[in-house]
Amino acid sequence: MKKIILLLILINCQVYSQTNKFSGTWGSQKCKDCKKEYFFTITIAQSNYMISGTAQVTSEHKELNSEVLDVTGYVYPLGDRAQIKLIDKGGSGSSAFLMIEDGVIQFTKRGGSDLVPKDLILKKLYE
Repeated sequence: MKKIILLLILINCQVYSQTNKFSGTWGSQKCKDCKKEYFFTITIAQSNYMISGTAQVTSEHKELNSEVLDVTGYVYPLGDRAQIKLIDKGGSGSSAFLMIEDGVIQFTKRGGSDLVPKDLILKKLYE
């Protein structure tokens, strides 16, 4: 009986760790009344505790546009926070912290070059 209970506990832990909350395409919405003049999209795939994908900033103003950025990172053990690194083709990069809650991601830039905005709320665009 003890072996069966232990097996069930291990299966439950494994199933909980397999939820990939960060997978999908996320983006910031353009708002009409604010001064935000860019659209940030990030497409990430999560496999257990690893994250990989791409990101891009698009705008009508050419100086705000970015090329496609490579995204790599890891998810913290409880699965609701992640640390990512965004790197462009030239090698410059920046790091960011992601926190997911109620179906939205809070994106906070931690440091590095000015490739991406500092703080954003991202909503899921696609699965």
